[in-house]
Amino acid sequence: MAKKKKVRVDLRKNRTDPPRERNWTRGFQEHGFTDEAPSSEERIRAKGELSRRRTIIQEEATESAAGLAPSEMPTVSSEHCLPGRVLRVHRLMSVVETDDGRIFRCAVRQLLRSLSTDERSIVTTGDRVWIRPALNDEGFIERIEPRHGILTRASRRREHVLVANVDQVVFVMALAEPELKPHLIDRYLASAEQGGIRPILCLNKADLVDPADYQPLVGLYSQLGIPTFLTSATRGTGIERLRRLLVGRETVFSGQSGVGKSSLLNAIQPELGLRVREVSESTQKGKHTTTTSELIKLSFGGWVVDTPGIRQFALWDLLPEEMEGFFPEMRPFVALCAYPDCTHTHEDRCAVKRAVGRRQMTASRYTSYLGLFSGTAD
Repeated sequence: MAKKKKVRVDLRKNRTDPPRERNWTRGFQEHGFTDEAPSSEERIRAKGELSRRRTIIQEEATESAAGLAPSEMPTVSSEHCLPGRVLRVHRLMSVVETDDGRIFRCAVRQLLRSLSTDERSIVTTGDRVWIRPALNDEGFIERIEPRHGILTRASRRREHVLVANVDQVVFVMALAEPELKPHLIDRYLASAEQGGIRPILCLNKADLVDPADYQPLVGLYSQLGIPTFLTSATRGTGIERLRRLLVGRETVFSGQSGVGKSSLLNAIQPELGLRVREVSESTQKGKHTTTTSELIKLSFGGWVVDTPGIRQFALWDLLPEEMEGFFPEMRPFVALCAYPDCTHTHEDRCAVKRAVGRRQMTASRYTSYLGLFSGTAD
């Protein structure tokens, strides 16, 4: 039995930074108006740091979970709580299936919701949790277990974890309606590498284009060791291959709105009956049909998560210096650069830039690297 101890944990601040900097006070001071401002001794801050901390009991061997420090996840009693997994999250309520097959609608314990974290929501689809049952198949989430295999993005300066505890991610890209964005593929692949998930690239709606035109794209990513193939939910192209990749695994489907994620899942297992909608003809953007991520069990073995369409996918908490690690074709040349801290953007005697000029690395992938490095990727 792990030893237990009392620890102090940080809670959320009462106030957060404004959505954008206005610099009103700085401008006021720079223009010399501070002398005219009336003096005031009014306190505008909270009582202090002690008012935003709390003592909890936790196990010494606890690992990090839900983006929190190891000491911030409280311990629970197995006599009063049940282990389970979050099937979906809808606002303040989460649907949890316990290990014995029962379904509970759970709220999150107030302490967990108040813990200091960069995440937009402390609970996400796929989380392993401990719940305390209540009446009428309801309960409370008391603890979130350590995560692995997460798909995350930046949203309004916070981390948005789309799903946790999955083995692989199928990035669905439409070859038409909406139009294909090659640089978005590279951003998706970087997020999979960051979250420790195996990526699969699915180029959907192959019935709307000439497949021969996209074979170079398929070859490019296949050479990088990423399973890449064309699919069509209407004609059944590539469906059997995709089904084989899902057997016995936990997979998340991700991509923009309207690329056909739900249509592909319906083709793989028709009895799912997921709702689908057409792409807008005027904007060429998909309409949000799937509104929340949901963990779905497949009849032939395995689980899938159908996620809402994403129109913007920004990477979370990545330094520019880390970007080269997401481009495996750059690795043989990095050590050959003249400078050990070469950014491969503007330096002379850069082996990576030389490799691009010799077509040892594709110009499109190098452009994606530059966009990710500078934070200006579309």
